Amino acid sequence: KIAAGNAKNLDYFDAIYLYTTGELPLDDEQKASLLSFVHDDGKGIIGGHSAIDTFYKWPAYGEMMGAYFDQHPWGQFMAPIIIEDPNFPAMKDFPKTFMVMDEIYQPSKEFSREKLRVLARLDENKIDLANKNVHRTDKDFAVAWVKTYGNGRVFYSTFGHREEVYDRPDIQAMYREATKWAMKLVDGDATPRPRP
Repeated sequence: KIAAGNAKNLDYFDAIYLYTTGELPLDDEQKASLLSFVHDDGKGIIGGHSAIDTFYKWPAYGEMMGAYFDQHPWGQFMAPIIIEDPNFPAMKDFPKTFMVMDEIYQPSKEFSREKLRVLARLDENKIDLANKNVHRTDKDFAVAWVKTYGNGRVFYSTFGHREEVYDRPDIQAMYREATKWAMKLVDGDATPRPRP
């Protein structure tokens, strides 16, 4: 069980959507159950926006998700997006490049393209890299990625701080198709690869 007194446990579900923040009140058994749900049972995790701003004191969670939050240097701004993998199901409704007004997270030092597949990133040539809160010296600001975690699948996107972002048909399609992928209803390549 994840929550004490919950009438249902994780066995009833094929995927979990996380829009969380901070240190959540899970005990060690509940944390182990969540990791096992994905890693051993082959289920899915879909992380929206603040899902990587969660469980900083639990490194295994950060490993599963692929990174932690490390500031949002530009606050809410018109973010220039590049789609790196237009063939991935969750990216098919986006043009190759576009702008979105949202709060974009900077992934932490744990982020590595050797461990996950980036689907979309900020266009580093169109953002203020001199901002004092920019910590990534590689100028690599992923905004959506996928990875496998044991037998399971993990999707994360920074999109979704602003309510109106969820009204966009392309963002809705992204989360819908990402959920299908995480549940193994559709295929999509999660093989890590270097930046194009």
